[in-house]
Amino acid sequence: MEFGTTQFITPITAWEKLGEGTGQTAVRSSDEVELFSDVFRSVVDQVYTTQADVENKQYLLATGQLDNVHTLPIAEAKAALSVDILISLRNKALETYNELMKINV
Repeated sequence: MEFGTTQFITPITAWEKLGEGTGQTAVRSSDEVELFSDVFRSVVDQVYTTQADVENKQYLLATGQLDNVHTLPIAEAKAALSVDILISLRNKALETYNELMKINV
């Protein structure tokens, strides 16, 4: 494997800020629900993707096909980080829901 021409570590890309790219200053409530569900779905998909990558690298390591052994701990760190983000998002959503339930109508 040539290290000069091949990039074997892919950097984590930054997420878009919420509401960016829509060109709207005021967002309707149905759009907000879709936006939240898209963000949540994206985070869940990221967890599945990173976990599948870890499992693939573990298989390759066990069968002796993994050339760059250090990519496994990097993939495991990415997977752990994506799970932490999902847990934080879930906790914040539950906290917000509980606060909304306390409001008297």
